[in-house]
Amino acid sequence: MDNFTYFNPTKVHFGKGQIATLKEEISPNSRVLLTYGGGSIKTNGVYEQVLDALKECAVFEFGGIEPNPHYETLIKAVAVAKQEQIDVILAVGGGSVIDGSKFIAAAACYEGDSWDIITIGGGCVQRALPLGCVLTLPATGSEMNRNSVVTRAATQDKLSFGSDLVRPVFSILDPQTTYTLPARQIANGAVDSFVHIMEQYMTYPVNAKVSDRFAEGLLLTLLEDGPAALATPDDYDVRANLMWTATMALNGTLKNGVPTDWSTHAIGHELTALYGLDHAQTLAIVMPALWRYKKEQKKGKLLQYAHRVLNITEGTEEQQIELAIQKTEDFFSQMGNPTRLSDYNLTEKDIPAVQEKLTEHGLLAIGEHKDITPHDAAEILRLAL
Repeated sequence: MDNFTYFNPTKVHFGKGQIATLKEEISPNSRVLLTYGGGSIKTNGVYEQVLDALKECAVFEFGGIEPNPHYETLIKAVAVAKQEQIDVILAVGGGSVIDGSKFIAAAACYEGDSWDIITIGGGCVQRALPLGCVLTLPATGSEMNRNSVVTRAATQDKLSFGSDLVRPVFSILDPQTTYTLPARQIANGAVDSFVHIMEQYMTYPVNAKVSDRFAEGLLLTLLEDGPAALATPDDYDVRANLMWTATMALNGTLKNGVPTDWSTHAIGHELTALYGLDHAQTLAIVMPALWRYKKEQKKGKLLQYAHRVLNITEGTEEQQIELAIQKTEDFFSQMGNPTRLSDYNLTEKDIPAVQEKLTEHGLLAIGEHKDITPHDAAEILRLAL
C-alpha cells in the first residue's frame, strides 16, 4: 500500500427531508447566492424547500449554469457575488452546478485574472467564499471533494482545478430529488461514477486491500442498481444507494494507498470540449479502448476485477480479461452509453484534433505510469472507432 494523506471535512446530511437542515447550516440574515442550472429545481419542489429553509436570509439567484459549466457564464455570477457582497454560495443541482459554484467561490475573492485559477491551478487560490450544496443529480462526487472542471467555450478548453478552500462546507443529499430526472441523466451519472471508481482501481496491484474492497463493493452496487434505477425510477432504496455510491466514488476515500490513472478523463474532456458529447458518453468510449491498449500493464487488476466483481473464472487469462472488458461495454450500453466513436457520428478524421488539444494543454504523459502520450491517446481512440 502506498503512503497517503486523507482529509475530508465536508459535512453530509443524507436522506429524506434533509433540505430543511439548511437553516442549521446557514446563519440567519446571511446574504446567499443561490446557483442552479436550467431551472428544473423550480418544477420538482426543491426550489420551494430551499427558499423555505432560507426565509430568514437575503437570497440572490443565479441560474443557467450549463452542463460542463462555461467560464463565460460563471464570471457573470462572480460579478453578482461581488456586487451583492455575498456571504455564502449555495449550489443546488448536479456536478456542473457545484463545479461552477466552486469557481465562483474562488473567483469572487481573487484579485487577478480569474482564468488564472484554471490555468495556474488551485494553488493560486488564497481565499474563497464558503460553499454549501443541495445535490439533485448523483454523478461527479463534487459535493464532497476539492475538484472543479470548467469549460471556456470560446476556445473549446475543458480544464480542471482543485483547492481545499472550495470544498463544500456541507452537502445535502436527498435521494427523492432524483425521482424526476430524465433517464439519460441517471444513466450518465451511473457511468460517470463507475469510471471514477475505475480511475482509482484499474491500475496495478499494491496490496491495498481496504481501498480495493471499497471500490469493488461500489462497482457491484452500480452494476446492480444502475439498471434498476432506470426500471423503477421511484425506488427510494435504489436511488439512495446510487447517490451515496456516486459521492463515495470521488470523495477521496478510494485513492488512499493506491496509484491512480485519470487518462480516460483527460481524453474524454477533450472529446466533450471539441464535439459536445456528454461527459459520460466520452468515458464509455475511452475506457474500454484504453484497457485494451494497456492490457499488459493493467493485467493484474483486470483479472482481479474479472474474478471479484464479474465472477469470471473460466478460460485463459486473456479470455477472462477480454470478457471483463466486453461485460463492461455491455453495462455502459445498457445504461444508454454505447462505446464506439461511430455511435456518435465521429470518425478517424475527428481524432487528430483530440491529440492536438492534449498537446496544447500540456497533457503529454498521463496515466498511472505517466506513459500515455497524445499519440497514444490517438491510438486508443482508433481502437474505439
